[in-house]
Amino acid sequence: MSTAPSSPLNRPIPLLLIVLFAFVFHGPLLMMKVPANSYDANFHMSMASHYAHHWFNPWNEKSFAGFSQTTYPPLTHQWTAILSHLIGLTYAYMLVQGIFVLLLPIAVFRFAELWTSKRAASYAALGSVFLGSLCLLVYEDGQLGTTSATTLLLLALPFVYRYILRGEPWDLMLGLLISYTAAAAHHATLVFGTVFFVLPLIWLALQDYRDQCPGEAMIVPLRRIAVFGFLATLGIGVVLLPYFLILLKDPIKQIPIPHLSRSNFILQPVWAIHYLLIPFGAVALALPYIFYKGAEPRLRPLLLAFYFALLFGLGGTTPLPRWILGRAFEILTFERFTFWAILLAMPFVGLLAIHVIDRYRVRGASVLVIAAVASASLAVAWNVYFPLIGPAPDVDPIIKFLNENGRDQYRYLTLGYANGMSKIASYTNAPSVDGEYNSGRTLPELTRHGVGQLSSAKFYHAEGMMALSDMLRHASHYGLKYIFVHDSYYEPILTFAGWQQIESFNHGETTVWTTIGVPPATTIPSPLKPPPWQGVMWGTIPFGTSLLTIFLVLFAMKRRTSAGLAEPIETETGGDTDAVIVAGDREEVPVIAEPTGPPKGAPEAGTGQVGIQDSGSYEEQQPVQLEHRKLS
Repeated sequence: MSTAPSSPLNRPIPLLLIVLFAFVFHGPLLMMKVPANSYDANFHMSMASHYAHHWFNPWNEKSFAGFSQTTYPPLTHQWTAILSHLIGLTYAYMLVQGIFVLLLPIAVFRFAELWTSKRAASYAALGSVFLGSLCLLVYEDGQLGTTSATTLLLLALPFVYRYILRGEPWDLMLGLLISYTAAAAHHATLVFGTVFFVLPLIWLALQDYRDQCPGEAMIVPLRRIAVFGFLATLGIGVVLLPYFLILLKDPIKQIPIPHLSRSNFILQPVWAIHYLLIPFGAVALALPYIFYKGAEPRLRPLLLAFYFALLFGLGGTTPLPRWILGRAFEILTFERFTFWAILLAMPFVGLLAIHVIDRYRVRGASVLVIAAVASASLAVAWNVYFPLIGPAPDVDPIIKFLNENGRDQYRYLTLGYANGMSKIASYTNAPSVDGEYNSGRTLPELTRHGVGQLSSAKFYHAEGMMALSDMLRHASHYGLKYIFVHDSYYEPILTFAGWQQIESFNHGETTVWTTIGVPPATTIPSPLKPPPWQGVMWGTIPFGTSLLTIFLVLFAMKRRTSAGLAEPIETETGGDTDAVIVAGDREEVPVIAEPTGPPKGAPEAGTGQVGIQDSGSYEEQQPVQLEHRKLS
């Protein structure tokens, strides 16, 4: 059997080239520090700044008059802290975010490969580089936790799938360690995202085991699922033990804080544009194909996961999220569900890309590239056309003011600085009564009202102004002596409360207010302060787990390369190999025999998939291309 000549469009895109595309698009944006003024970037950097100086002490006095950083998994902050000693805090954040941006297409490729052919998976991976949702999360929302943990979760899933089918301890170990690392990066992804990704994966694995091992008892894969689930739960419990302990001691019972991702998008269509249309971008055009293709048995669990993730991404548009989540509905933000829904859709997008390219060739490929880049570009620039984040205020004079003449022995408050207050916290030792991390709030002046930050009190209307009034009345109790105002809206309430202006910066852009009779700040006793042993755990186990995972993944790559399993290679004759038959976007991939002798019928991920369905009618198929692959 001879190999027919083939166009590059008929072959998978090399994964290294896809990562290079990600670097070319996102690298300059990160080097220019575009995410630095995103919603949560300064918060993440302030958490990292604390670890850079107090690695084994998670109690942070700089915000909320003291809060425990064990309420947020530490991994990304600790890596940012380590790197900040080499390249500075801001560039360290950009580097950590950039690493996960580059890893995401690899993760999407490995995940999509479980459901589709290698060629379709490569198109899915390339499309993930230009997702509008990813760009919003990175450049506007600054959600480092969501992007990092989701990427790691996707990287763990192929190992879980192979373990269920083959039962090899090596797959079990790598799947567990990457899962532990994902948990150490973000807890919400662990709790909620796992449902949408792991359940369809289990469905697929059981279906493939039944097809590839006919006559074998299904108790075998079910036992492996139970083993992995038990070990994953146990290990995550150890990695995040301080987090679970403080959650048990202080469950979240605060007054809910409004968030526009929970809106009813039918009644408020402007937020449907922001939270649905811009994140989906060109992927929205693939929705009819996704539902059509998802009817095939193999892809049905993936369609169901996408459908329910999409329903959750609609926030308050449907009653389903509120019914299922209960009180958690008022705590979560829902843009993460849209991101997960789009990632679940990417295997379908890869199949659609094959269909378009095989039918329209270069013209089809050109349209797809233009649509993808346009989607990402619009999302990156969206704040220009729909301004939700103002220009970053200059906080350097405030930092200098607080660091001089012993003023850092008093607490301070900012008004009108939004996320700029976390930047102040990163570069001064002065403590504050305010902060950005909603789950870190324990002061009654904050928890009794539905207000996120006092700095943005006016945007929370009556609730925000009542919280600010309460804090001003109790200024002497907290040692609150200085208030920095960037919005004249707040000046009347300060004057009425007996505060007076003493200085201004940048030609009146910032005014400094103080009051009399305020003693130096003292430590506010809190039962939530972690004991020293939890600080040691927090500083060693999550970070150590990530180091062990990196080492073992690199070792596994070297092991596969030395064993000749890194990638199949093309040959002129079939010999002891099976052919991959490509007809249009139809691919039938027979199982390739494993040299290491796994259980009967078990596939090697990415090369041994079976049951790939027809993705186009026979009338639309292109001339058949025969390609032989052989394991070295």
